[in-house]
Amino acid sequence: MTRPRTHRDAGQAFPIYITVVAGLLFLAFAYLAVGQAAVNRNGAQTAADAAALAAAQKTRDQLAGAWVEDVLDPTKWRDIFEGHGGLDSCWRADELAARNDAAVTNCAWDGVLRYTVDVRTNKPVGNSIVPGTESIRSKASATAVIEPLCTFEDPGEDAGDDVLPQLNCKDRDWDLDPHDPEDLPGPEDLFDVHLAD
Repeated sequence: MTRPRTHRDAGQAFPIYITVVAGLLFLAFAYLAVGQAAVNRNGAQTAADAAALAAAQKTRDQLAGAWVEDVLDPTKWRDIFEGHGGLDSCWRADELAARNDAAVTNCAWDGVLRYTVDVRTNKPVGNSIVPGTESIRSKASATAVIEPLCTFEDPGEDAGDDVLPQLNCKDRDWDLDPHDPEDLPGPEDLFDVHLAD
C-alpha cells in the first residue's frame, strides 16, 4: 500500500527550482558582460583600422602630389615610389580615432610606406557582474600599408627632356606627354592603401 504524498515532499523541489533560476540568471548576466566587452573591443578595432588607413592615405596623397610636381623629372620618380617625399601623417590617425570615440596611444610611421596605430576607447566596458570592468577601456592595433602600383623603366642618361617613360600601373599603362602633362594618374592609380594581413 502506497502512502499519499505529503506537503513536505512537494516543497523539496522549490529550492532546486530557485537554484536553477539563479544559475540561469547568472549565466545571462555573464553573457551580457561578455557581449559588452566584445562590442567595446569591436569599436576599438574599428577606430584603429580607420586611424591607420587615414594616416596612410594622407601620406599616399602627399606622395602622389610629389610625383605630379616632379613628373617632368623621371630621375626622381624612383624615390617617390619608394616612399620618399611624404610626411608623417599621424595627426590624421588622431582625427579618425576621435571620430570613432577613441584616442591614439601610439602611432608609428614604420619605414615610409607603413603606419601602425594603437588606440584605446574613450568609453569603458561598463558595469557588469564581472568586478573591475567599470573602468576598463578596450585597446586595439592596426597596420596600414601604402603599396606602389606602378613600374617604369629608368630613363637613360641619353634620354632627352622630350621623352618620359611609360608608367605601367596595375589597371592601365600611361603614356605621358611632357608637353601636355594634364592627363595624369590620380593617387589611387599610383598607390594602394590597405590594412596589413
